[in-house]
Amino acid sequence: MMTSTSPNIPTRSLPQEKRRIPAGIWALGLVSLLMDVSSEMIHALLPIYMVSVLGTSMLTVGIIEGIAEATASITKVFSGALSDWLGKRKLLALIGYGLAALTKPIFPLAPSIDWLISARFIDRIGKGIRGAPRDALVADIAPPELRGASFGLRQSLDTIGAFLGPLLAIGLMWMTADHFQFVFWIAVIPACLSVAVLLFLVKEPKRPANTKLAKIPLRRAELIRLGSGYWLVVVIASIFTLARFSEAFLILRAQSLGLELMFIPGILMLMSLAYSLSAYPVGALSDRMNRTSILIAGVILLILADVVLAYASGLLTLSLGVILWGLHMGFTQGLLARMIADTAPAELRGTAFGMFNLTTGVILLISSVLAGALWEAFGPQATFLAGAAFSALTIAGLLTARKRLYLTETATGGGR
Repeated sequence: MMTSTSPNIPTRSLPQEKRRIPAGIWALGLVSLLMDVSSEMIHALLPIYMVSVLGTSMLTVGIIEGIAEATASITKVFSGALSDWLGKRKLLALIGYGLAALTKPIFPLAPSIDWLISARFIDRIGKGIRGAPRDALVADIAPPELRGASFGLRQSLDTIGAFLGPLLAIGLMWMTADHFQFVFWIAVIPACLSVAVLLFLVKEPKRPANTKLAKIPLRRAELIRLGSGYWLVVVIASIFTLARFSEAFLILRAQSLGLELMFIPGILMLMSLAYSLSAYPVGALSDRMNRTSILIAGVILLILADVVLAYASGLLTLSLGVILWGLHMGFTQGLLARMIADTAPAELRGTAFGMFNLTTGVILLISSVLAGALWEAFGPQATFLAGAAFSALTIAGLLTARKRLYLTETATGGGR
């Protein structure tokens, strides 16, 4: 039912929408939550562990983080295409989550930086295998009119896990007098639970009888079928990713301002709280209004975060910058996923998410290495101001392509 004053805005409330979101979306969100608890317990401490305990340089941290994320993204393109070819998304998601769970014990057992790099590398391969099939599975399960809310809900649950992980890390570091290995061992438990939830609680929907499976993954003809609207979203997201270097630099910024070791995981916890609280409302909002405007708002939030972090002088300004960073994630990440799902053919969603993640992952590698190099050469201020500059470039691209993006939204039922 529509109101008489706002004919384009449905009158159903957010709680009603949540009740309508399928159980499979909630289960996939729980899977993400548990794995993020595990991963963030480790990753909230890993940069400090590498720099303070193992003597790794800032540039090396940037290279390791960039390669790790690029590895995940490169793997996603193949797993996404394979899920289209096989018509089996849950199987590949299970393999990816299972591989990530199996690597978690390597972190407490690692005797050197080489072992940690290997564990991080294999963990990201697992992330790469599961990422595109899982996102395509969300798009398959979600009703079209609730696709933005569904992606937002899964992202919110995911980031609740990213909030709880550092919180547990802080508590355990306090209880054990900064015993890194003990925290890493505890992180193994939620990773195993994540795999169990996916195995037993998520059901993959049957594909319609008339659905065509991709004949050859990543064939040129299949990539062309993704369409110009899809590739426009990928180009804009790639420019945006230059501004979005690894969150490891938020942790290092906290350390540079003298925050006690035990409390440094709280930085990721604070970011994840802002992310999780904003991702679902923004996702639901994208079902009702112009998505390009929401995306521009998210990029503005990143500019503000970069400027605040560049000039931060204490805990208060650091916290403000981190909150703004988390809000920008909530405004952009689920929305970009929804835009990919909307612009790609249903039978090629795995390939679409894979190519999207491959492209942005390579850019993330470049941006993280650049961030590390700028930090070493000129200090943290240069790193964050460079991020603000690339964010401004993203807004220019969005304003230039605004009309084309609006036409794409209208064609997919999202333009308002």
